[in-house]
Amino acid sequence: MASSGVEHIPSAPPAYGRRNEEEKTALGRRDSQAESFTTIDEGDGTHRMLKPRHIQLIGIGGTIGTALFVSIGKSLLEGGPGSLFIAFSLWCSVILAVTMSMAEMVTYLPISSPFIRFAGRYVDEALGFAAGWNFFVFEAALVPFEVTACNVIIHYWSDIVPAGAIIAIVLVLYALINVLAVKWYGETEFWAALGKVLLIVGLIVFTFIVMVGGNPKHDTFGFRYWYEPGSFATYYSSGALGRFQGFMQCLIQASFTIAGPDYVSMAAGEAENPRVVMPKAFKAVFYRLTTFFMLGSLCVGILVPYNDAEMTRAFADSEPGAAASPYVVAMNRLAIPVLPHIINAMILTAAFSAGNSYVYCASRSLYGLALEGKAPKFLTRCTQAGVPIYCVLFVLLIALLSFLQVSSNAAVVLSWFVSLVTASQLINFSVMCVTYICFHRALKAQGISRDSLPYKGLFQPYAAYYALTATFIMTFVGGYTVFLPGQWNVPTFLFSYTMIGVCPILFVGWKLIHRTKFHKPQDIDLLKDVAAIEDYTSKYVPEPPRNSFAKWFNWVFS
Repeated sequence: MASSGVEHIPSAPPAYGRRNEEEKTALGRRDSQAESFTTIDEGDGTHRMLKPRHIQLIGIGGTIGTALFVSIGKSLLEGGPGSLFIAFSLWCSVILAVTMSMAEMVTYLPISSPFIRFAGRYVDEALGFAAGWNFFVFEAALVPFEVTACNVIIHYWSDIVPAGAIIAIVLVLYALINVLAVKWYGETEFWAALGKVLLIVGLIVFTFIVMVGGNPKHDTFGFRYWYEPGSFATYYSSGALGRFQGFMQCLIQASFTIAGPDYVSMAAGEAENPRVVMPKAFKAVFYRLTTFFMLGSLCVGILVPYNDAEMTRAFADSEPGAAASPYVVAMNRLAIPVLPHIINAMILTAAFSAGNSYVYCASRSLYGLALEGKAPKFLTRCTQAGVPIYCVLFVLLIALLSFLQVSSNAAVVLSWFVSLVTASQLINFSVMCVTYICFHRALKAQGISRDSLPYKGLFQPYAAYYALTATFIMTFVGGYTVFLPGQWNVPTFLFSYTMIGVCPILFVGWKLIHRTKFHKPQDIDLLKDVAAIEDYTSKYVPEPPRNSFAKWFNWVFS
């Protein structure tokens, strides 16, 4: 039984039946040395070219952005180290529950844009439409945000390069990476994610060394800042209420910082041998959550007191790059040279990689919508390399909004646009949980034992209900401060709750126009595309490594 919460069933998956021979028709779906070129559905023109090591690093490092290194400091100021660590640890349990739910469905049916299409298949087509467009808008809006983040990070060193030039270079690189074959995206993300993994591991080691006295000042400070100024800061109010509100600020930050399984699941339709590779990637989420986010939040609270003047000033003045990073602040406090510049360079890599992931996920979500008839049909057009070219180009057009950063007044508009979709991620998680609950009910109603599935998540369906409750509540809590006395602000209210209003409109609109109905458990088609997946899996032949080094390299990262 895996500690990640996903239990491997060693027996071969059952024969779920053969719906018709059309599902097993060879339609050009490519993979490495596979005997069958089986496609998942007739319109899917993507290729299975992402190798196991690509999927692993996308799953482990693809969700780590600049928030883990910089924005987390703001939560430390508002809640203190105790609240920060408890909040991040608590939210990790929620994301683990979401991951267990997605892992069971995606490993059973690894198709393009899985959770978007599962929502339509297992719940209601209207939910698939609303969830798909919500996810697309969320991912697409974050592309210009990360592009401008790259610009800001570079200006940590110098303002000599114009903002427009930096933005143009980043967009051209995104275009090259995503317009070429998907294997180049996988290769880019592999090395970028590896750099992020090394960065966070290095910072954890750095924290341990300096806290026990390995610093220029030979100061063995340990957990000093947990005692003075203390473990829990007050926010807005004083006393116990203020400490609780400080904790809530940390929990809100955690809910937007800790990404779920959506990124790795989006690669399911382009992964080689997905029924073997995807479970391993989902299992790695457990270690990512504990190592990166829980230990990362602990390290931040060890290194810097929550009332640090330098960090407070850095956030108040919106200083560029790593200037507001708790790690850089700690290095300055301990008079450690050079390392802040290395941290800034690695954070630049993290921002670039995050933007690259958003381009990929946004384009694939739009492609999934087009395959399901919920977006224009021409968007299903793929190049010979298996890239949904029009989807990628559409996302890159949206990314041109990053040029608004060139004008200080227009930059405000960009920040507003990004703020509008802050609740979308939590809505995505809620949809995943609802979808799994309906999937679980369908299995039970149709007499299919979960023990017969390729992989089985633990504590289900209770884990899904737990995650649904937490994500649904946090969707509304995210902007609660606007309702505090004297804090009412119309723009802040709209930023926090617009997408919460838009999604039901999308859902109801599609439902009324197309007269869709909620699927009954006994009527849900659990066998669609399964025959094609089983055919692909049975005929898959892995490409042999070129040499001993390649064999060792693939083993280490697979």
